[in-house]
Amino acid sequence: MSKVIVITGASSGIGQATAELLARQGNKMVLGARRESCLQEIVKKIKDANGEATYAVTDVTDLASVKKLAQTAMDQYGKIAVWMNNAGVMPQSTFIEGRVEDWNRMIDVNLRGVLNGIAAALPIMRKQASGHFINTSSVAGHATHPGGGVYSATKAGVLMISEALRQEEAQAQSNVRVTVVSPGAINTELVNSITDPNVKKGTAQYYDQVAISPDQIAKSIAFAINAPESASINEIVIRPSKQA
Repeated sequence: MSKVIVITGASSGIGQATAELLARQGNKMVLGARRESCLQEIVKKIKDANGEATYAVTDVTDLASVKKLAQTAMDQYGKIAVWMNNAGVMPQSTFIEGRVEDWNRMIDVNLRGVLNGIAAALPIMRKQASGHFINTSSVAGHATHPGGGVYSATKAGVLMISEALRQEEAQAQSNVRVTVVSPGAINTELVNSITDPNVKKGTAQYYDQVAISPDQIAKSIAFAINAPESASINEIVIRPSKQA
């Protein structure tokens, strides 16, 4: 059954792979990201394959921008069945480096971006009496390491936000489901957001050895979305088999 699905961070990686897979399954895609040229290419690719998609340039740190994305979906299709909060950055570094701008960027994108998505879409879903949030966390939200403190904190925050939202919507009997996806090392542009050259080099080498395709994450997300509405798949942790 065709659904209207909104994805932030849709211009590459997991967002792009998920958009393309769900479009092939017959869903109507509404894509948000900052890079308009990438969004245009993805929408064209979907339409060339007889799929249906539109986009809005979106900065997830700006609530007005995120609400504009939601309004694009409502203007085009009149409903939002699924909202995927997927935008994220990972500029990891040790605390002694004092990269406060990087810390604030992770908080703004990884945490505030999710909250802005919820603020934009939840009232619509409550009015519909149905909906589904897919929030992208990380295995880093379950365990941290030197250099990963702030990133792990933001991704653990996504877990807590999602669980509280799940409980609130279950209590409200709103038929709004919540799924958290916690990927491990995935072959995306995420490593490019690391500003510390030593951390970036080591992470890139590790990813070259073990990372898997974002298409594999997309399949798990599609599985959660396509589950019967009476069942809520609350968390998916998926990492490369080689990842310790």
